[in-house]
Amino acid sequence: VRVYSPDSLKPHRSSEDSSVLNSGAVENSSATGGSALACSRMAEHERRRFSASELISRLQLSQRKNSFTLKLGKSLSARVASRDRQTSSNLSPSADCKPLPHLPSSSPDKATSRHRGSGGSSHSAPHSPVGPVPPLPTADNNTQQHRRSTGFAIKKSILYQEYSDVAINREIQRQQGEEPGAEEERLRVEGAGEAPSPSNLSPSSSFCSSRGSAFSLWQDIPDVQTSDQLDNFSNEERKLQEAKFELVTSEASYIRSLAIAVDHFMLSQELGECLGTQDRQWLFSKLPEVKDVSERFLQDLEHRLEEDILRFDVCDIVLTHCPALRRVYLPYVTNQAYQEQTYQRLLQENARFPGILARLEEDPICQRLPLASFLILPFQRITRLKMLVENILKRTTPGSRGEDTATKAFNELKRLIKECNSSVQSMKRMEELIHLNKKIHFEGKIFPLISQSRWLVKHGELLEVDTQTMSISGSKFKLPTRPVYLHLFNDCLLLSRRKDTWKFMVFVHAKIGQLKVKDFSQKLQGISGFIFHLQLCEGQQLKHHILLKAHTESGKQRWITAMFPSDPLEDIEQASENDDLSQVQCIKSYQAQEHDELTLEKADILQAKTITSDGWVEGIRLSDGERGWFPKTNVEEITNRSARLRNLRENIRIKCVTQKLEEELF
Repeated sequence: VRVYSPDSLKPHRSSEDSSVLNSGAVENSSATGGSALACSRMAEHERRRFSASELISRLQLSQRKNSFTLKLGKSLSARVASRDRQTSSNLSPSADCKPLPHLPSSSPDKATSRHRGSGGSSHSAPHSPVGPVPPLPTADNNTQQHRRSTGFAIKKSILYQEYSDVAINREIQRQQGEEPGAEEERLRVEGAGEAPSPSNLSPSSSFCSSRGSAFSLWQDIPDVQTSDQLDNFSNEERKLQEAKFELVTSEASYIRSLAIAVDHFMLSQELGECLGTQDRQWLFSKLPEVKDVSERFLQDLEHRLEEDILRFDVCDIVLTHCPALRRVYLPYVTNQAYQEQTYQRLLQENARFPGILARLEEDPICQRLPLASFLILPFQRITRLKMLVENILKRTTPGSRGEDTATKAFNELKRLIKECNSSVQSMKRMEELIHLNKKIHFEGKIFPLISQSRWLVKHGELLEVDTQTMSISGSKFKLPTRPVYLHLFNDCLLLSRRKDTWKFMVFVHAKIGQLKVKDFSQKLQGISGFIFHLQLCEGQQLKHHILLKAHTESGKQRWITAMFPSDPLEDIEQASENDDLSQVQCIKSYQAQEHDELTLEKADILQAKTITSDGWVEGIRLSDGERGWFPKTNVEEITNRSARLRNLRENIRIKCVTQKLEEELF
């Protein structure tokens, strides 16, 4: 029976605990005439025991000089692999079945150190200092030791926030040039004068988190390392299995963080006493349901690993769980706006809330992370899950069954994310229209502002240059200016004057299709700033024209592109695999502050369309064709031409297979 604890933060019997108990069981069996076959089955049972949620809490790596030393958190897995090898070579029908001796808790695990391996992966863990592993629990003091060992696991467990950050940094490195660590491996081979170890030949190299820890690869699992089939894997096949393994272990890390959000924060008695029922519901929404669905998802992934640790697949499991993921993620993400409002309101209006929250966040279990970082996890995870499946799809053989399954899973996740975004947007857009309808007034005309098909694209204040009252000061023209406020919707533009701080009086408006603009790239004499001429027409007749000035180049360009947007999909779809387009990659996430801006996640690749002198970039995200502006400081240019072509080639391939699948369905 496989040990699995959905709640990885609650005490559960680890592989090591089971070893101690099972060892005693084997001794009793031998004393009563137990056969070697029983011992062999027990060894097989231990060998097959695999829990990703336990694995990432135990595979603690510490760096010594130039190599990474593998440490198992409770020390058993490497000894199990060693015992399996000894059992297979020495066991005979007449042999006595002896249990693995239990090491004294006061001494380091020497058996483990002999079988340590080096390596790293795209996973993240807190720094684990070099030293003896924690004492092993015994049957006599099982409860007390469970409490202590569980506390250690909680403090040292890998939370998803760091895990995800390190994994994404690795993906950034891959997308900007060579595979991570490829250069280091080449130098090792050329300069060391020694044959490199198998882990050094890993297609995905070792790397460290901000805390200095390295992380384990699929190839670091003892069952994989000791398999005689690993040498038959090609480099691409290894990368594919690593990509699948990352999906599993990242899900386990994600559940650890969810468990803290639910068990430590939501179920806190002190916090519950200071929150009303409605506030508690808005703040935590369907977080327990998200956790339950994710635990069942991980359990199926772990079963698949147990069935075949060498050639397992995960995309069919993702596809099977997509309906359940949609059922919990869609309402949670839709509620995010209310969640943020509730969180800020409680900080400002609930006198007890800030103090209680601060005490909860100071607990070592949170690893210095605030509640807000836990509440946003579901939205981040569903986006990251799509990226993980996309990485698997990139590495599958074209035309294979695996490609078909991965494509279906990718399409379902993409559809879910689009549905989540649409749900959030539609709610925000309608609330915004209702709010604006109270502030905007029209001179002499009734204009029904609220409409299901209308939304705000951009708004802000510019300066109108008055050419009618021009004056001359010395050798320069002086043109007076006055502020004008623009509300640009997807179907019309409103020009207004402020009546007071909160009210606007519209003096002219026109449909989007009846706007014309002329960009003055050079500054006009006597006018500082960036100028463009806007014409508002009605039919073929000029209705109004105005000379507008912005204070920055990006201010002018952003208004022009908002009024006359191009189709971003056309720009990308017209590109061929050999077109060397300018690309940038997000190295620091960015949350859009205005309607024409683009929210970026780390590792997003974008085609750079416009770069202004004041540090703004207009770009098109390759993965979904979304277009918008973002600060130049949040991205980095991809200077490697081979990397740019590979990124474009991968993007075109994914678009082709997803479009082909959609055409077959419809």
